[in-house]
Amino acid sequence: MKKMMGVCLALCLVFSLLPLNMTLAEEKESTEIVNSAKSAILMEKNSGMTLYNKEANKKLPPASMTKVMTLLLIMEELENGGIKLDEKVRISEHAASMGGSQIFLEAGEEMTVEDLLKGIAVASGNDASVAMAERISGSEKEFVAQMNKKAKDLGLKDTHFQNPTGLPAEDHYSTAHDMAVMARELLLHDKVTEYTKIYDDYLRKGQDNEFWLVNTNKLIKNYPGMDGLKTGYTSEAKYCLTASAQRNDMHMIAVVMGADSPKKRNADVTSLLDYGFSQYEGVKLYSKDDTMNTMKITRGKPMHLNLSPEKDVVVLKKKNDKKSDYQTEIKMAKSTDLPLKKGAHMGWVVVKNGEEEVAKVRLETSESVEKAGFPALWQRSWRNLTSFQRF
Repeated sequence: MKKMMGVCLALCLVFSLLPLNMTLAEEKESTEIVNSAKSAILMEKNSGMTLYNKEANKKLPPASMTKVMTLLLIMEELENGGIKLDEKVRISEHAASMGGSQIFLEAGEEMTVEDLLKGIAVASGNDASVAMAERISGSEKEFVAQMNKKAKDLGLKDTHFQNPTGLPAEDHYSTAHDMAVMARELLLHDKVTEYTKIYDDYLRKGQDNEFWLVNTNKLIKNYPGMDGLKTGYTSEAKYCLTASAQRNDMHMIAVVMGADSPKKRNADVTSLLDYGFSQYEGVKLYSKDDTMNTMKITRGKPMHLNLSPEKDVVVLKKKNDKKSDYQTEIKMAKSTDLPLKKGAHMGWVVVKNGEEEVAKVRLETSESVEKAGFPALWQRSWRNLTSFQRF
């Protein structure tokens, strides 16, 4: 009898635990941040901190997210003065022949750099991507070499490109982590989001071949603060998205790769961003108007130049955590060539929490500086000499 009671009690215990275990499993599944994507990451742009990681170093085909790197090289070329937005680019037969997503360029047609940039950022145009690759590097092949060099410079060991479009190719791969790093680098060029956040626009407006651009990233319209960056899809890669959104002094980058459908891809990205914005907050340490350093420029006019951050310096912390003790370093550029324009890049404000870098913001000039003429230099020399004699 005692034996039977023991068996009954054991069975009761097993069955009483089953609903609890099932409930915990169901709760874990329901609270999982990413459900569909094979790989995902959430990174805060200003600090570079990774807030969520699901197989983020898994090598996968990036599809049209490849164009994050293509856009990065275009923005660098614009900033360096190698190309201008109003410059017209003649379209080659090779560029016009690109399949997949396109803006239907014709061989021999001319289109401005700005319109080609829109065609890439908004409509994911493969033809526009190759046209810009040829303009910048002379050929698609040379541009791809430049893409891979940039990836190496950024320390991306799990990325390799075969084209600037993301069209299927052997040995063309990246990871969610590497895509987030590329996106972070691209977002240093603030102007890029003027294009990536466009929901719709027109090319060749008023002409017979007018083309309506509609953003392939529907979250631009539906997610508050979304300003980019790039979708991707091939049958092998499935549905991918590198997304960027800003709220409350925070800038989040979410990457998902290998989702089963556009709806599931967008749900995963939304879940990632919601997690970041709900669980973390930004703490402003310095304002963009604060003077962080003053340079003495012996041959400049003026001779003393104040340097300020290009934007507010904000660090990230989990809500309800105590404020950490942050250390600030000023890292100056190696050389100063005159003249300098207002807003010229002169170095970095770097904030650390112990050994960890948690924020990095450019230092800029607060005013323009010209070369001082001979009379001004003579006057300064005389003033220094008389001061020395009085001493």
